[in-house]
Amino acid sequence: MKAIRYLLAGLVMVWALGFLWFVVALPQPAGDMRTDAVIVPTGGAGRIAQGLDVLDQGLADRMLVTGVDPEVTPDEFAAEFEVGEARMDCCVTLGFAAVDTRGNAAETARWVERNAVRSLRLVTTDWHMRRAAGELDRALPADIRVIRDAVPSEPSLASLFLEYHKLIASSVAGLFDY
Repeated sequence: MKAIRYLLAGLVMVWALGFLWFVVALPQPAGDMRTDAVIVPTGGAGRIAQGLDVLDQGLADRMLVTGVDPEVTPDEFAAEFEVGEARMDCCVTLGFAAVDTRGNAAETARWVERNAVRSLRLVTTDWHMRRAAGELDRALPADIRVIRDAVPSEPSLASLFLEYHKLIASSVAGLFDY
């Protein structure tokens, strides 16, 4: 019985230290490394704006916005984010297939293969980056270079708590599939 208590205490300690690391060491924005494309999963403030900024700076040639609501039209997207028609036509793809982070990764992998992308910049919120990057790493071929470009945020403790557990679940599930 004593061994079980020590085991449980050890697991709680590992969980608590992991959560502390998760909160204190949130991913940061990337530098000015160039990639073939920028990938932006929907769902967090500032993500799409940062992705468009990457395009404007010439750090990528094209952008996939994955997880777009099927009711959003390209014209509505362009108007909301002030994207010109020429920029939409040449460089911005709206992906409507994904409904969650795993779906974002699958949709991205299909788009990367169709567009012969060899390197990409993942733009997502700092608290979401680890899970999104993990799903993407499992979905993409190993030779695709992924730059993590986090959008800084001010998440609540509750949001961080939930995302930490999603990361754990995603990591464990990733051991058994793909």
